[in-house]
Amino acid sequence: MDTLVSLGYWGLFIGSFLASTIIPMSADVLLVGVLALGGNVWGCLAIATVGNWLGGLTSYWIGWLGRWDWIERWFKVKREKLEQQKEHVDRYGVWLALFTWLPVVGDLFAIALGFYRVRPRMSAFYMLVGRFARFLVWVLLYIKYADRFIEWIR
Repeated sequence: MDTLVSLGYWGLFIGSFLASTIIPMSADVLLVGVLALGGNVWGCLAIATVGNWLGGLTSYWIGWLGRWDWIERWFKVKREKLEQQKEHVDRYGVWLALFTWLPVVGDLFAIALGFYRVRPRMSAFYMLVGRFARFLVWVLLYIKYADRFIEWIR
């Protein structure tokens, strides 16, 4: 994580992208770290959002490439279970994309949205909105408590 922070904006982009896939890391910590090192607040917000969004879209497209028979054969998931999960995805639909930034389940939401072919453009848009809102909260917290964040990081 220190290496990514030391790379500045590029590290923030790469880390935000990777954190939005199945790699367990925190884009939030990276964002605050780069901000604490003097990164431009609004530039960091844009970079973290775009990187994280592109990582989420990657998960979506991985799901899109999946096939029912592969899931049944390789992961031993019965077709009935897939149909039951599809009912849940259909129930909430594209709105699940707003929550793809959540740890652990967010990646599953993104993959499921792709796997069940839920409206790609709207899924992408809501993914962007959700991720932007998440990082905006962190930026606003940083602006308000910058001195505490800097003290915490050091």
